[in-house]
Amino acid sequence: MPRVIMFDEFGGPDVMQVVEEPVVEPAAGEVRVRIEAFAVNPLDQMMRSGTSPAIVPLPRARLGVEGTGVVDAVGPEVTGLEIGDPVILTAIPDASVRGSYAEYTTVPASRVVARPAGLGITEAAAIWVAYSTAYGALVEKAGMRPGDHVLITAASGGVGRAAMQIANQIGAVPIAITRHTAKKDDLIAAGAAAVIATDHVDVVEAVRHHTGGTGADIVLDVVMGPGQQDLLKAARPGGTLVAAGFLDPRPAPFPTSMPLTIFGYRSFEHTVDAVVVKRMAAFLNAGVRLGALRPAIDKVFALDDVVEAHRHLEKGLHAGKKIVVTV
Repeated sequence: MPRVIMFDEFGGPDVMQVVEEPVVEPAAGEVRVRIEAFAVNPLDQMMRSGTSPAIVPLPRARLGVEGTGVVDAVGPEVTGLEIGDPVILTAIPDASVRGSYAEYTTVPASRVVARPAGLGITEAAAIWVAYSTAYGALVEKAGMRPGDHVLITAASGGVGRAAMQIANQIGAVPIAITRHTAKKDDLIAAGAAAVIATDHVDVVEAVRHHTGGTGADIVLDVVMGPGQQDLLKAARPGGTLVAAGFLDPRPAPFPTSMPLTIFGYRSFEHTVDAVVVKRMAAFLNAGVRLGALRPAIDKVFALDDVVEAHRHLEKGLHAGKKIVVTV
């Protein structure tokens, strides 16, 4: 029988186990996907350890919010998809039940899009979460336009790297923020127009320097915490800040008198909206075709080594690049 990764209790990577389960027949409006590869995300780690903001019912919980594979079966009332079609999973909000850490999963047909031609399996497994988050925050929420100066925190992470590439594809100017000067060359190579290392320079002064004194038009903050105060000061009056992450769990005072538009953003906000997903898929296809969008892969593991993949993530050995597990 097909293999599935499950866990019965919260804890470290060792709580995950490989079990066998029969395949599920797709219901009306659903497709079954034979998974070829999936990416390991921080949300998976949070679900496994019991620190996820969403409830994860135990026992026999599954993991995995993104992946790629081929359509294996089609339920009644599904149109536009056929057995054998290569697809990307765009959203698995109930990952504890239908997660992609498996040889097969069954999802609503609206939760898959065609895999972009020219994108390898490992890259396809790792592209949706980071790129849809960055696209949704910058384009759908902030309305990023050509020429905008875009300040990107945690720029060496998956969302940060995606945000720089998306900004470049549109013609905006990505300014990367990192805590370490040693990452500057890597970030320039990844697409940053300028890099601000907070261990070396003052964020506000550096942003003013790189924007001709005006400040950033858009700030993408995937860190939060007290450091957000400097980002608010670095934005131009009338600019936009999108809070799209929570890497720093410390409290961040909510601004009440700043002349800015401030949005909160979570990726599932748009990835369950069929209209927006259609735009995301079109943008992604164009970027892949032009060579502008390409996820950075750190290391590839086999399904039997998924515990090691999570250990690799927890130790921070991936340096912000994506970890992929092939099935």
